[in-house]
Amino acid sequence: MADIITSSGTRIYIGPAVLAAASDTLAEYQAITPWTEIGLVESIGEFGDSASIVTFAAINDSRMRKQKGTRDAGDLTLTVAHDPADVGQIAVEAAEATSSAYAFKVVLPDSGGTIKFFRAFVASQPLNVGGNDNVVRKTYQLAIDSEIFTET
Repeated sequence: MADIITSSGTRIYIGPAVLAAASDTLAEYQAITPWTEIGLVESIGEFGDSASIVTFAAINDSRMRKQKGTRDAGDLTLTVAHDPADVGQIAVEAAEATSSAYAFKVVLPDSGGTIKFFRAFVASQPLNVGGNDNVVRKTYQLAIDSEIFTET
């Protein structure tokens, strides 16, 4: 029976702006430099492929036919404690101000050293101040625009 792992120790990094054609293989992501760690991360939301379902309704037998369509790696929600001096957060905020996609990597704390690479647009960066006993947080929405590549 395998052991479970917790998310404690997971790290996420932002790389440079990348063109779609320039980052379509695992080797290209592995060669990217520099990578800047994003600090004070509270949570990394779910991400990964799902396929849309294409349908066709035949009138002769009243049967819905289905087929897998376009794949979408989703939108990752990244929540951090606001730190205006964190170089990773500064880089993510600079990325949000552009129309470019950026390279990202997520390093999991598992025994295999799993690393996930992808390209994403930073779509938003709302600030959540909250009330008296809250930590000021930022939530970045990363619109993934590539396949997710895995290095183990």
